[in-house]
Amino acid sequence: MTDKFDKETADARPAAAVSKEGGAAVPPSAIKAIPVRHYGRWISGAVVLALVALLVNAFVTAEKIQWHAVGDYVFDGTVLAGAGRTLMISVLAMIMGVVLGVILAVMRLSKNPVTSWVAWIYIWFFRGTPVYVQLLLWFNLALIFQTLNLGPLYKDEMVDVMTPFMAALLGLGLNEAAYMAEICRAGLMAVDEGQTEASHALGMSHAKTLRRIVIPQAMRVIVPPTGNEFINMLKTSSLVYAVTYNELLRATSTIGSTSYAVMEMLFVACIWYLVITSVFSVGQYYLERRFARGSSRSLPATPWQKIKVNLTALSRERSSTV
Repeated sequence: MTDKFDKETADARPAAAVSKEGGAAVPPSAIKAIPVRHYGRWISGAVVLALVALLVNAFVTAEKIQWHAVGDYVFDGTVLAGAGRTLMISVLAMIMGVVLGVILAVMRLSKNPVTSWVAWIYIWFFRGTPVYVQLLLWFNLALIFQTLNLGPLYKDEMVDVMTPFMAALLGLGLNEAAYMAEICRAGLMAVDEGQTEASHALGMSHAKTLRRIVIPQAMRVIVPPTGNEFINMLKTSSLVYAVTYNELLRATSTIGSTSYAVMEMLFVACIWYLVITSVFSVGQYYLERRFARGSSRSLPATPWQKIKVNLTALSRERSSTV
C-alpha cells in the first residue's frame, strides 16, 4: 500500500517540480504579469492637456494683460486688508448662522405648533429670497425706520446703526441660518429615537438629552455640509460689495479703477479667494476625518497618503513594463 501511494504521488507531481536527475524539487518560475494597455486613457489625457495648454497660452501671451501688475498687487496692503475683512465677515456670519440654525432646527422639531411654524416661515423666507436682495433690504432699512428704539436699552439713528459692516453681517448671517437649520435638522433626525427614549428613561431632561446625547452623535452628519457651507460663505461674501463694505473684491476693484488694471486686479482677487478656500478645504477634510472615527472601520486616506499610493503604483507599473 505504501509503495503504491508513493508512486501515485510521484506521478501527480508537475514536471517542472522534479529535476532531470530525479533529485530535489525545483520551484516553478514566477509568473510575469503584463498590465493591460489603456491607450484611450493616454489619448484622452493628452487631448485634455493640450486644451489646457492652449488656454493657458492664450492668457499668458495676451498683450493687454499686464502680468507684472498682478505680482505687484498680490501683497499690497489694501488687498491684504480686504482679504482680512472677507475672512472676518465670513467667520462671524458663519458663527451667527450656526448658532441660530441650531435654535431654528430645535424649534422646527418641537411639538409646539407656534415655534415650529415660526421656524418654518423663517426658513421659507430666507431660503426663498436671494442674498443680494436681503443685503440691500438691511442696508436700506433706514428708509422705513429712521431710528432704532429699544426703549431704555438703546436708541440711535438707523443710519448710524446699520453700517455697511452690520448690513453685511445680518444679510449673510441670517440667510446662512436658514440653510444651517435644515442641515442641523437632518443631523438631529439621523440619530435613532431609541437614544432619546433611553436618556429619558434614565431621568435626563430634554435639554440635557440634546446637549449630551443627540447633538454629539448628530455632529457626524452636520459637520461635512457645514464645512461646505463655510467654503461657500467665503465666496458669497463678495456680494457685500453692494452695501459698500470694503472686503476683498471691493478693495481690488477700487485699485483696478484707479490704476486701469481692471482684469489684473480681478486675477489678484481670484488668487486670494483660491488661497483662503483651499486652506479651509484642507481643514474641513481633516475635521470630517476626525468625526468619522466612531463610524468607519478604516479612516479615509489623507491627501499625502493618496499621493504616496499613486506614486508607488506608478513606480510598480514602470518596473513591470521594463
